[in-house]
Amino acid sequence: MAESVAGRVFSVLDAFVDAPATLRLTEIARRTGLPVPTALRMVRELVAWGGLERAADGSYRLGTRIRSLGAAAPCPRGLLDVSLPALRTLTSRTGGTADIAVPSDGTALCLVGGRRLPLHATSAGKILLAHGHGPPTEVRRHTRHTVTAPGILGSQLIRIRETGLATAHEEYVLGELSFAAAVSRNGRTMAAVFVTLPTSSPHDRVGSALREAARTIGRGLPDPSR
Repeated sequence: MAESVAGRVFSVLDAFVDAPATLRLTEIARRTGLPVPTALRMVRELVAWGGLERAADGSYRLGTRIRSLGAAAPCPRGLLDVSLPALRTLTSRTGGTADIAVPSDGTALCLVGGRRLPLHATSAGKILLAHGHGPPTEVRRHTRHTVTAPGILGSQLIRIRETGLATAHEEYVLGELSFAAAVSRNGRTMAAVFVTLPTSSPHDRVGSALREAARTIGRGLPDPSR
């Protein structure tokens, strides 16, 4: 357990790494090892600062202050600026939630949402894995649909390299379907653009919209060989 106040605050933020979009207070306490009253005090401090937001159902998610800090980092900042118009178009065309992710410490770091996603259980993560950004920090089952067998996952990655698209059907969150495409510049994959939809939503045109978004973003990136 972290002993200093700062350490406890950092441990609460760390609880959201490789986690669902929202966490209950009891889950935050479990992940941090803090007593529930202590976790509540840290959470309230973070909510007041803007680092966390309280959802309508009483759970917590990362706040706009954290997302702003992440987006301001020098490397992803330029990528995010280039990507935002294409992401808005992608959201409009698909009706889903669009984002772009880059590899970060064995996870997929979402530049808009600020979340870290597991590589093996999300479409964006699988794109990054397929193009050599890995290995994942941990291969564990998030839902009953999560693929953890190395042989099956390896076959999926081969298919992703062939088609340029990845999907994840309720592998990370039940009721959620995500699609992703590789963002490349001069043959080098830099990121994964992806869109998340409820499984009940129509998605017959998502692939073409994703490919177009990936091409648009890729054309706006600087040449990595220079």
